[in-house]
Amino acid sequence: MCRSLEHLPNTCLERAKELKARFGSFLLKQELNIMGHSQKNEKLMLEDRQNWSFHELLSHKEGQCAFTTFLSSEYSEENVAFYLVCEDYRNTKSSSKLCSKARKIYEEFICSDAPREVNLDHETRTITLKNMEQPTLSCFNLAQSKIYTLMEKDCYPRFLKSAVYQELIT
Repeated sequence: MCRSLEHLPNTCLERAKELKARFGSFLLKQELNIMGHSQKNEKLMLEDRQNWSFHELLSHKEGQCAFTTFLSSEYSEENVAFYLVCEDYRNTKSSSKLCSKARKIYEEFICSDAPREVNLDHETRTITLKNMEQPTLSCFNLAQSKIYTLMEKDCYPRFLKSAVYQELIT
């Protein structure tokens, strides 16, 4: 039984990443077919998809799914998950749910040794922790903004060159 991935040759790891990305794009296509998109809508959306900005990519389910698949192949899907959970948090209607939702987000993504810890600087973590004392709809704005910028500047350019993106636009 394999104890860790570091003992595998790099070629095996690269191949595994490639297969994971291809499999993810296959699942994306299947999901789109299940959702019942017609051929006409697909052609229109194809033209739109080729011109999506990063913001537009995250605004569409197909874009989110493809980008998440790509980040999974790079073992960094926690970034888009954090961004999306912050968007959901910001739309919370019930003020009684804010505190528990905020605590869950903080424990899952921000605190040290969080299971899906995102890459934030110490100052941002400290400010976010202070915001947690009295959670508001904007308590994660700074952290979300940092992760958005990280994805836009670092991950998105690589995504545009990936097989997952090529599958999305063809």
